[in-house]
Amino acid sequence: MAKTNACRILDKHKINYELREYQWNEEELDAVSVARKIGLPATQVFKTLVLMGDTLKYFVAIIPAEAELNLKHAARVTGNKSCSMLPVKELLPLTGYIRGGCSPIGMKKHFPTFLDESAMQHSRISISPGQRGMQALLAPNDLVQVAEAEVVHLVEDE
Repeated sequence: MAKTNACRILDKHKINYELREYQWNEEELDAVSVARKIGLPATQVFKTLVLMGDTLKYFVAIIPAEAELNLKHAARVTGNKSCSMLPVKELLPLTGYIRGGCSPIGMKKHFPTFLDESAMQHSRISISPGQRGMQALLAPNDLVQVAEAEVVHLVEDE
């Protein structure tokens, strides 16, 4: 397994993590499919979303696989009046990552990062380490530290 930039950053910070590989394809890049493939509940696998706001130009939201991002919550906690998803074609030039392999760690530039509070219910969560076909399991507090993330409520209420 090749070390990604995110893995090197985790190593540099002496953060304990486990890598899991899986077979990926274009039709199953969604986080729920990834959860199934690595044998974890979807509530424990987190997807990384990059958004644009009217005040805070770019920011990162990390939410559970099967959750829907609540754009109103995201705008409010980030100090925006409104926000929207970054178009996929802009993801690679802005972050250095592609869809299905976007990590909240090691983007080209650090953007304000927000982790959904549900992550704190787990001893370990899974995130992309920046490559399709691979996931990194780590403690949510370690992710908060290395990604300089703020823990907030981001998802649709049930």
